Amino acid sequence: MARSCHQGAAGVKLLRTIRLDTSDTFVFEKAAEPGEWAVSGAFVFWNTDAAALQGKARSAFRGGFLGVETLGWSTLVQIVEASEDDRAHVVDLLAKKLVAHFGAPDMDAARAAAAEEVAFAESLCNQPKDILVGVHRSFEDGAVRETFRSLRPREGAKPNRVFAFLEVEGADDEQPADQVDLIAMVDNLADRERK
Repeated sequence: MARSCHQGAAGVKLLRTIRLDTSDTFVFEKAAEPGEWAVSGAFVFWNTDAAALQGKARSAFRGGFLGVETLGWSTLVQIVEASEDDRAHVVDLLAKKLVAHFGAPDMDAARAAAAEEVAFAESLCNQPKDILVGVHRSFEDGAVRETFRSLRPREGAKPNRVFAFLEVEGADDEQPADQVDLIAMVDNLADRERK
């Protein structure tokens, strides 16, 4: 997906982290808190040798969205309705994080970079609210490549249950070795519900 901005006719839509089970707390070094505003987070790895990443850092690279408040990672994000004020808040918060943690030279440069990241996150929100989005990130030909998958609620299911979602689109058939297996999560939670 190209880095371009898309805004739905109904208004602003952004991404929020969502935690359907506890896996993020052990898959990533730092898990995002549920309900944080989120961006792709690929910029975290721009000056990193992606091929050398191991363990939890590799998991974050391969399949994490960045929570803007905590700089923690989330396997899935949810498309939510937001306001212009929400968007401005996310840009401002991310700009402050870029200065404090990522070496941005000043707030003007950080704000421009943050606005671009938030616009890209917004471009992923071209589907109805409550759709979940997952990412698969790889390093190919000297560049980071991101592909995104969308999951929609099953008819009549509660949207905050992992087994209530179906994949609605996939970028390719490639399955990374350390990707979270949503089908296994569904089966596991369904077994627990029956007990």
